[in-house]
Amino acid sequence: MFLKKYVFLIIVFSILQNLIAQEKEVRKIDSVKTEKLNEVLISPLHLNRDLQNSPASIGILSEKELLRNNTTDISNIINTIPGVFMQSSNITTTRISIRGIGARTPYGTNKIRAFYGSIPLTSGNSETVIDDIDLQNINQIEVIKGPLSSIYGAGLGGAILISPQILKKGEYQAEVSSVFGSYGLLKNRISFDLNEKSSSLNLTYHNLKTDGWRQNSAYNREGVTLSGELFRTKNSKLTYLSNYTYLKAYIPSSINKAAFENNPQAGAPSWVVAKGFKEYKSTLGGLAYDFKINDHLNNSTSVFINYKDSNEPRPFDILRQYTFGAGARTQFSGDFKIGKINNQFIGGIEYFRDNYNGNTFENLYQQNNGNGSLQGDQLTATDQKRHFYNIFSQIRTLLSDEFEIQAGLNYNKTKFELQNDFPASANNPKEHYSYDGIFSPQISFLFKPNEIQTFYFSASRGFSLPATEETLTSTGTINQDIKPETGYNFELGGKLHFFSKKLYTEIAVYRMEIKDLLVAKRIGDDQYEGVNAGKTFHEGIEISLKHNWPINPIFNLNSYIGASIGKYEFKEYVDNGNDYSGNKLTGVPANTASAGFTLNTNSGFYFTADFQFTDKIPLNDSNADYSDSYSLLNLKTGYQFEIISNLKAHFDFGVNNVTNSKYASMILTNATAVGNAQPRFYYPGLPINYFGIISLNYLF
Repeated sequence: MFLKKYVFLIIVFSILQNLIAQEKEVRKIDSVKTEKLNEVLISPLHLNRDLQNSPASIGILSEKELLRNNTTDISNIINTIPGVFMQSSNITTTRISIRGIGARTPYGTNKIRAFYGSIPLTSGNSETVIDDIDLQNINQIEVIKGPLSSIYGAGLGGAILISPQILKKGEYQAEVSSVFGSYGLLKNRISFDLNEKSSSLNLTYHNLKTDGWRQNSAYNREGVTLSGELFRTKNSKLTYLSNYTYLKAYIPSSINKAAFENNPQAGAPSWVVAKGFKEYKSTLGGLAYDFKINDHLNNSTSVFINYKDSNEPRPFDILRQYTFGAGARTQFSGDFKIGKINNQFIGGIEYFRDNYNGNTFENLYQQNNGNGSLQGDQLTATDQKRHFYNIFSQIRTLLSDEFEIQAGLNYNKTKFELQNDFPASANNPKEHYSYDGIFSPQISFLFKPNEIQTFYFSASRGFSLPATEETLTSTGTINQDIKPETGYNFELGGKLHFFSKKLYTEIAVYRMEIKDLLVAKRIGDDQYEGVNAGKTFHEGIEISLKHNWPINPIFNLNSYIGASIGKYEFKEYVDNGNDYSGNKLTGVPANTASAGFTLNTNSGFYFTADFQFTDKIPLNDSNADYSDSYSLLNLKTGYQFEIISNLKAHFDFGVNNVTNSKYASMILTNATAVGNAQPRFYYPGLPINYFGIISLNYLF
């Protein structure tokens, strides 16, 4: 099977060789000025800010791409990146996997680190939530696929870097916008920006509501973001960033196949009766000071906090959680020469401490006269503290104009302590535990035959830490047998421009082997215990193309195509006497594809179309059940114009899921049947739905 994929790869490379030859001829005869694709810059914390010269597969979503849809749900947008798969149920429950890593997580996202500016979005219990960040507050998203970044912790799945929206120099502006749509969708946003010579400020408020299309699925989120710069000079600046979010979202939960096919708007009966929901307040805050020490050395130092207070009434209990994380990070970067050879480097250290407090209570919803959840007696109380130490370094050596080497090393040390405070017992002393230090090396070779073509090979090692529930046994004590999962990744890729830089193409082939696979074994309602259960293989091919075509002075067409062809399987996996070795990995489609275009006019009108295909997904480790493959088509049109001097208006209208496809926007892996009922695998996705956007922007 995979041999066919390599044959396909050879054919693709042959086509690329022909395109390179044609490109040379075009450059010889093309004397007409053409419009090119913009150069893509990545985070300044990388060794090299030029995407084309980075020896890694990095998916980029620009501000325009993030706002292609209705500005409320990121899953449709992030799924245009080959190899990245985000599942979403009612915006509340999401799961992101990269190249199959993280696909089997029951709820939420782990095995992937995320940052908002310099502030970690990944908590100490390994959970990553990016949904709290309003899409209109983001300038760019970078998705580093695989453990190729020593700087960001060498996570097995990779890292997601979210760049906050920063006002352009010399501009002062205010903006108000509203989004409205099907099923009571309403989002209101107001922002205000100031920019002085030595400082800047961005203040935004948003409120997002929807009635939901399923039972018990109303959603309400509001947030305030404050960011900017202070004491800005030629050689230094202080950046500040804070984000507050309040959310209350009712949970319809998953349903079985019969309900999915015949009554998808229904919620799980017990969740509907209990009126289960998730409610929390969260705050992110950070300060970063960047300064230039001399012409060859720079420093960036940041401190940050991450706070969350949540309440989640569920049919089987009520969960109250409190987390508070704080940390600091400093890194030095610069350049030096050895003889005539130029070198660049980054090195630093990060410390992060996370306090987690979790309490469960009886849910007496059945005794509450149909009024939903009611808190009863306390069942458990757990307090856990985690300490993370990351030491990282990376060096780039430019051996010649055509050839360079990058190497990196990350060292992680994690230790934690656990105290079960309830039920109170002398047999519940404070427990201490730590993992062995993990070294994660990385090396890459980059060959650049000319200014518009780059080829690279990389090898790296990464790791994923167990989530909080995986570190505990069924009795609530520390699971002494659990350990981080680790893996090696090998990748070969190319980044190529054609036709006077109007066509940009990326292709990557990768192979990753994960050992000590972390498996969340279900031991009760929403109760899981972690075990290291074997090995998985992840291998595949990713291709993406972006094209800019200035048709004539009036029309301009931007288009993209992306595809991921993968093979994800259990290499060795035995669970409760069942041998699943050789089976397909649960929770991830082997193949995905996306394509789309935007037609712009010089009069302000535009039209976009986006198409996505998702292959069938194994629902359980035995591969006995699969979800159906599906395709989605989304359309959007709009008009932007200037009402008076410096006052601009923007009107948009869109339709999502134009063909009204029935699909599962998220699945619950390895769902178990209760009694004679069918297992509840499915979270139904939205049927056809409509939205409109109105925005006004005033530039002072």
